[in-house]
Amino acid sequence: MPDKRTMPWPDGTEKEIQPIGYRPMIEQWNEYFLEDGSVVRAKLVATEISRVEGEWDADGNPTYVLRSTTVLAVSSPQNLRKPK
Repeated sequence: MPDKRTMPWPDGTEKEIQPIGYRPMIEQWNEYFLEDGSVVRAKLVATEISRVEGEWDADGNPTYVLRSTTVLAVSSPQNLRKPK
């Protein structure tokens, strides 16, 4: 695992974070049918997960920071596609 590092926190302080190894269990698509007939599929894919040292939520669970990217797939009707 990469070494601990710090990151700025919303309250203006710096928090120490520790990247944590992970493996995807389920990465589901959200699908949206648009009024123009297109279908947009989107899913969030984690690129890094880190635990915030010394921080816990109201239930006592560790606080994590998730870095991610959004993957999009679009399927549009022929009349909306770029002419060839």
